[in-house]
Amino acid sequence: MQPADQSRPVLYRNGSVYSPADPFATAMLVDGDTVAWVGSEHAAANLTGPDVTTVDLDGALITPGFVDAHVHTTETGIALGSLDLTGCRSLGDLLEAVSGAGATGATTILGYGWDESSWPEARVPTAAELDWAGRGALVYLVRADLHSAAVSGSLAAALGLASVDGWSDGFVVRAAHEAARRATRNLTPAQRGTYQRAALLHAAGQGYVAVTEMAAPHIAPREDLEMLLSLDGPAHDLPLPEVIPYWGQPASSREQVTELMRGFGGRLAGLAGDLNVDGSIGSRTAALRQPYTDDAVSSGTLFLTEDDVTAHLVATTAQTVQSGFHVIGDAGLDVVLRGLERTARELGVEEVRRARHRLEHVELADDASIAALAHYGVSVSGQPVFDALWGGPGGLYEQRLGERRAGMNRFASLLSAGVPVALGSDSPVTPLDPWASVRACLQHSTPDENISARAAFLAHSRAGWRSAGRNPMLGQLAPGTPASFAVWQVDELMVQTPDNRVQSWSTDPRAGTPLLPALDTENAPRCLQTVHEGRRLYTDEGFGEG
Repeated sequence: MQPADQSRPVLYRNGSVYSPADPFATAMLVDGDTVAWVGSEHAAANLTGPDVTTVDLDGALITPGFVDAHVHTTETGIALGSLDLTGCRSLGDLLEAVSGAGATGATTILGYGWDESSWPEARVPTAAELDWAGRGALVYLVRADLHSAAVSGSLAAALGLASVDGWSDGFVVRAAHEAARRATRNLTPAQRGTYQRAALLHAAGQGYVAVTEMAAPHIAPREDLEMLLSLDGPAHDLPLPEVIPYWGQPASSREQVTELMRGFGGRLAGLAGDLNVDGSIGSRTAALRQPYTDDAVSSGTLFLTEDDVTAHLVATTAQTVQSGFHVIGDAGLDVVLRGLERTARELGVEEVRRARHRLEHVELADDASIAALAHYGVSVSGQPVFDALWGGPGGLYEQRLGERRAGMNRFASLLSAGVPVALGSDSPVTPLDPWASVRACLQHSTPDENISARAAFLAHSRAGWRSAGRNPMLGQLAPGTPASFAVWQVDELMVQTPDNRVQSWSTDPRAGTPLLPALDTENAPRCLQTVHEGRRLYTDEGFGEG
């Protein structure tokens, strides 16, 4: 439902507003693309009239809209229309799902989200098993982390994967996986646009006003990001969340940095994102200082050398362009930190800080590494649901790393050291579900790394804008700020203390902090409306009807 006249100011009342201007606000007035006022229900009564559209919140909560700090939009769109394997609890479940898809006569079967670490068989499917289950179809099933896949023998034969680095009887990593991914992503512009719109519309329905796209040449061709950047913005009839684009292409000179930044309509936030230093824990390609617990001959893979990293950092820092890398393992992080040190020696530490470099994931970091990140002014994009899925006792991280799992995803340690943290999903690795990310921060598998809902919420909203160097007024609701927000139906609201290391709930209004949903109730918060800079991206059926 959309108000008939969107040019009139809109008064939201009879609910709650998460606002630093008034922690007890129950109403908000939006005029065009700006928040004009927040305040009490009593004061709101004086703002009603024939020239104002009034929306009864009926107890709903308004918060700043979420920003996902790490997304793969096209892959998310493809995943939404592909075989969902996240619910498979055994190898048999996966083969049964593939068989069901093959029974439809499909010539190609794409699937997402399987994770063998919890299966009783504890192994991946073979090429022959996928040939049998797929009934002749070409089968490509990407693992939950997106860094490896299981493929049928028919697909492997068509692509000659058996002679490519990373092939192992239907399981593909490194070059073999890239070849399989490219072959199954040979899309027309119309297909790309369809997948991207589907993903962005889905994000809007989950309360996101922006997604941070982690594009890179090894993930998809340049035209994929060009198509994505042609979809968002006020010039289009279909309002969609804003895309904050990064391009993960290495640069070795100032001239190359300038040329790359001029591309994509000049919209790039930086040459960062999924410029991979290493891989993932699940695929055993994250680079570790010590071998994997369940594979003593492997310590992962380094895709970039210290010289590669340093060259990219020097070139971008010299142009005050934000750069960064995908890095998960501690040995991978060591390479980046040595690159930062060399860059600081050449250009000065203040120049490094001024460039505001960022790193994706940083899952395994010790205290010294965290201190170095703070020293160089580097921000971190983290994914809390990784820990929720794989961080507990007996989970994937313990299988791969043993006792080292306790040093994974150290959000509290990063924040307490002064490292800016922005949160995201890495969709489609984990779902576009912002409150699940907040909840995961409250229930970290290592209790010392818990952070409060308030800290997690800010990291998933305002910090997403700041880490990308966007308008610092975004991510908060106060008079004069952009009207970028989401409306939520919630079971219960709570006041939470601002301590960013301690989970501590309070219902005492004297706490003086804005309200957030209680996340331990029967129902998760449900998005009723999403608005970005005054444009309605999503409205739940029936919301606002009076």
